[in-house]
Parts: sequence; structure tokens; C-alpha cells
Amino acid sequence: MEAGPTWEPEAWGSSGGWPAPRGARAGPSLSSVLNELPSAATLRYRGPGVLPWGASGEEEEDGESNIQAMAEAAQKELGEPIPSRELPWPMQARRTHRQSHARDKVAQGSGSRVAQWALRLRRSKEKTQERLHTLQPWAWTLKRIGGQFGAGTESYFSLLRFLLLLNVLASVLKACMTLLPTWLEGTPPGPPGPDTSSPCGFYNPDPQGLVTFPTHLFSLLSGVGFLEWSPLFYGFYPPRRHLAVAYLCSVFVIGLLHLVLILHRSVSGLKQTLLAESGALTSYSHRVFSAWDFGLRGDVHVRLRHRIILYELQVELEEAVVRRQAAVRTLSQQAKVWSVRVLLNLLVIALLGAAFYGVYWATGATVKLQEMPLVHQMPLVKLGVDYLPSIFISGVNFLLPPVFKLIAPLEGYTRSRQIVFILLRTVFLRLASLLVLLFSLWNQITCGGNAEAEECKTCGYKYKELPCWETRLGQEMYKLLIFDLLTGLAVMLLIQFPRKLLCGLCPGPLGRTVGTQEFQVPDEVLGLIYAQTVVWVGSFFCPLLPMLNTVKFLLLFYFKKFTLFSTCSPASRTFRASTVNFFFPLVLLLGLTISAVPVLYSIFLIPPSKLCGPFRGQSSIWAKIPESISSLPRITQNFLFFLGTQAFAVPLLLISSILMVYTLVLANSYGRLISELKRQIETEAQNKVFLAQRAVALSSASGAL
Repeated sequence: MEAGPTWEPEAWGSSGGWPAPRGARAGPSLSSVLNELPSAATLRYRGPGVLPWGASGEEEEDGESNIQAMAEAAQKELGEPIPSRELPWPMQARRTHRQSHARDKVAQGSGSRVAQWALRLRRSKEKTQERLHTLQPWAWTLKRIGGQFGAGTESYFSLLRFLLLLNVLASVLKACMTLLPTWLEGTPPGPPGPDTSSPCGFYNPDPQGLVTFPTHLFSLLSGVGFLEWSPLFYGFYPPRRHLAVAYLCSVFVIGLLHLVLILHRSVSGLKQTLLAESGALTSYSHRVFSAWDFGLRGDVHVRLRHRIILYELQVELEEAVVRRQAAVRTLSQQAKVWSVRVLLNLLVIALLGAAFYGVYWATGATVKLQEMPLVHQMPLVKLGVDYLPSIFISGVNFLLPPVFKLIAPLEGYTRSRQIVFILLRTVFLRLASLLVLLFSLWNQITCGGNAEAEECKTCGYKYKELPCWETRLGQEMYKLLIFDLLTGLAVMLLIQFPRKLLCGLCPGPLGRTVGTQEFQVPDEVLGLIYAQTVVWVGSFFCPLLPMLNTVKFLLLFYFKKFTLFSTCSPASRTFRASTVNFFFPLVLLLGLTISAVPVLYSIFLIPPSKLCGPFRGQSSIWAKIPESISSLPRITQNFLFFLGTQAFAVPLLLISSILMVYTLVLANSYGRLISELKRQIETEAQNKVFLAQRAVALSSASGAL
């Protein structure tokens, strides 16, 4: 796709401004007429260095005194309250500005110290918010990406920045609630020795004898050896009462904080999506007449804004064509389309079923292959066997999304709807394959859920093969994280850059066909959500996993940015930004919900390992919480136990239901009011058209007379 239109002064005349008139005419010049437009009133708010409409670069030196006078006038006006109607802001921002000035006038006129302090506090809060907004990382980079590659690509990097924030918060909480209590209460003890007697066997993760460098490297990649008994995994932490409570509470605090932040992001994107999908705004007129930002300064910002508006109009035109084609379909054509959709969905279901069975088989085959003596004698083969589930999951996630991408255009949906279906199928593939892996591990840990089995009867889990099953789960999530990073680097170095070099070496049609690459937003976004879901699942069993993921996302941002600007071209088909701004956080919320299932199941139902971890010796991980509550004062115990009774739950449910019904009724009443106002607007538009037609008819009749 070609780049957006750029400003070429030579095409508009020698002055570099607006075109000169064709002949000598009397009256005001075009520049003076343009300066009388209402939009020219925003000139004084664009800074002292902005020239009036039609002013050229040559006039800048001659009229420097006028610019200086304009700057002084602008500075003088900044000290006075600016009327809201003269600000180039949206209506909501103008309303907030007007209300703020009204409160300032009331506070200044009251003469009260409390009002004066409230005014100062509010102004300090506004200034702090503005400064925090300016400190937002990579703001200019995201704007540049959005202007050059479209809003969809920008939404990927915005989501990556948001996930980086989530991981930074989780890392800080893990460090404060897990690492600090571990060393504040004394140095953690070492692993249990080989002479430790226990009905659940023995557990000694320390390697014996001299360890070679390749073994250290393989241990670093698979999480065994010297890493197995380290702060990276669950088994390292000692069974101390305060540490156990803090360890468990950190999981719930991080989950709740992430849930609130994701919901806040989803709701903010939902407003834009509902407004864009409802048709309340006429898409073309809204973007043509209201999308320009009169506060822009500099050619670079202007060109970026040009491209953004161009991409948005392109999306609307593409979707309008598809909707027009769908509206004129006959009944037989509609039946044909639905038949094709049913067959394609059956094909998708068959591919997903085969992929899930392959993940389940790879997990079971890994256990059998690890028992073979030949595998233990060859470290490289052992590393491949350890990574077999990760390799199979990554292979499936690499091969099937392009197939989904080929299927989506055949279903006859709009571009935004195609993106949604590709995302749904890809996220189901990634998250369900992760669930299949966890189900296979659960089947190995709990003997298929049969607590009376011979191998699980003594300790409640398969203690001979998995003496510390929590660390084993953490190792699997650790390997998924490492392998995902290595796969991304391999694709960038071995596929994307060679394709770009091929495009440069072969300038013909073959080079353009093979070397042209587009940034695939659905695949990249689902890769982020999959990686974050792995971290949510593994953060309980591998407490330092959020820190590793923070480093990974930080590297990924710069790698993807470099790849985008050096190897990728703008997308030939874009999609609406409001859809992805809501849909991406919604899929992220789905990943958080799915990740909570295995973690909560492990906390409440599976007995903890008897030889490792802070909950050793307990019947369940959750049993530590009631035991800690029993040591609190009687009043606190009664209050906490009251929160879990029906006397608290039933009134809370009733109040929540009443508030929900009230909110729904209020929303319906607002919806009816909005519909009525829309009908009135349509009626007024019809009246104006009728009056215009009558005026044309009367003028024609008077001219004939």
C-alpha cells in the first residue's frame, strides 16, 4: 500500500502556500479569507511559532515582528481564563474545563481558607496528572507506529506496554511479599539430604560431583540442576508461618490487581467500540470534519496525522463494500455462503482436535522417554525430550494460525469480523493447548484423579516420580517461557531478515512477492496473551516468573520495533482500532480466567508436597489460612468467619442484584431517550432538505418570471 499523501509546496505555487488566483482580482486575498474562518481562532493556542493560514517560509523573516506580537498576545491570554467554546477540544473536555473554572470562581469569591486549599490541591492534582501523562513510556514511538503502519499495529505495541506494566507490578509485589520475608526470618535451609526418612520418599535436587559447562547450560534452559533449588521455584521456600501466608496472599493480590486493571482497560475500549459500532457518528463526516488536531506543530506530526486519517477512511470504505455486497445477496447466495461457513468451521474443529491430541500425546511420551537410560546418557537428546511438549505446542501455534488466516476471507465477513474470528480461533488454540498440557500434568500428578491408586494412596500424589510436583509445574511454565522467547528470536533472524535481504537482492516481481512482509497483528497479539497466561499459571509455582517475563517483554518491544521498521511494510488491509482496543483486553481477561482454574485447583484440592515448599506438612495449601486466622483475636476471627457465612453472602447478593437491575433500567431509559433524539435529528434533517428544495423551486420560478 502506498504511503499517505504528503505536503508538496512546489505543487501549490512558488510561495509554498495556497494556490495563487488565476487572474488579477479585486478584494481580499485568499489568505485573509481563510484567517477569518472559525478554525483560525485556534491559532493562538497552537504556540507562538505557528504561522497564519497561507503564510510562506519567505514571509517568516519579513513578518517576524508580527509573530513576536502574536506570541506576546498569546502569552497575555494565557493568564486569563479561556472561554470553553474557543478551545479546540471535544465537548466532554470543554464541559470539564467550564466546570473547573466555575469551581475556581466560587473558591476565589468565597474567601474561605478551606476553599483556597481545595483549589490549590485540585490544581496540583491536575498538574501531577499532566506530568505523569508526559512520562508515559514510548508515547512518541506508538504515535509514529500508528501513523506509518495503522492503528492495529499500534494497538499491539500499546498492549505490550500494558502487559509490561502488569509484570512490573507483579514483580514488585513478589519481591516484597515473597523474597523479603524469606531472608528477613533467617537464611533459608538447604534441600533435604538423601538420608531424610519420610513415607513420601526422598528429594535431593542438588547435582552430585563435578558438573560440566554443557550440563550447566542445559540446566539453565530446562530449570533443573542448580536452578531447581533456587528462589526461582516453589520448592526452595521454607515452611515458615508468615512466609506461607505472604506467599499465598501475593497470588491473590496480584490476580485481583491485574483483574481491576484489565477491566478498566476493557471498559475504556468498550466505550469507543459501542460508539463506533452503533452508527451514532457518521464515519466519513466525523473523520473528515472532526478528526484533525489543530494543536499539531511540525511536519512530522502533520504527516503522521494524515496517515492515521487515511487508514481509518480505508477501513470504513472496505467494510462498506463488504456490507453492500451482503445486502444485495439473494436467498440462494445466502444459503451458499452459510454452507461454506459451516464446512470451514468443521475443518477448523478437526484441526483443533488433532492439535490437542498431539499435545496430550507429547506430554505422555515425554515421561516415557525420560525413563530410558539412553536419553540420560545424551544431554542434548535429554534436553529435546524435556522440551518436547513446548516444541509441539509452539509448532502447532506456528502452523495453524496461517491456516485460519486463509480460511477467514472465504467466509464473507468484513475485515474487522475476520480479525475477530481469527483471534477467537487462535486464542482457543493457544489457551486450550496450554490447558491440555496442564491436564496431562494433572493426570500424572494425581494418578488420573484416583486418590486410592497404589502410587498416590500414601501421600495423595505420585511421590515416587514427582517428589516436588509444584516445582515440576513451575519448570514446565519456565520452559514454555524460554522456548517462546527463543522461537521469536529464531523467526526474526532466520525468516524475516532473510526475506528482507531477498527482497533487496531480487528487485523483480519474485523478490517483491517473497520478500514483502506485513506485521501480522492477530498472531502477535495472541502470542503476547499466551505468554502472559503462561506467567499467570506459573507465577505460583515459579515466583520469579513475572520478573523474567518483564525482561522478555522489554526485549520483545525493541526487537519487534526494529523488525517492524526494518523488514515490514504497511498492511494492505487494516481494521478498526476501536474493535481491537476492546477485544484484546477481553481476550486477556479470558486468559486470566483460564489461568485461575489450575492455580485454584492446586491450592484447594491437591495435597502439597511433603518434602519441599512453604506448605509442606499441610493437608492442603489453603489449610494454612484457617490455621493463621485461628491465632488472631476472637473479634477478628468472628468477623472473618462472618464474611464466609450465608448471613453475609445473601444480603450482598440481593444488594448487588438490585444495583444491577437499577443500572439496566437506567441504561434502557437512556437508550430510549437517545433513540428519540436520533429520530428528532432525522426529522429535522428531512425538514431542512424539504425547505431547501422549496427554496430552489421558488427561486427558479421567480427567475422564470
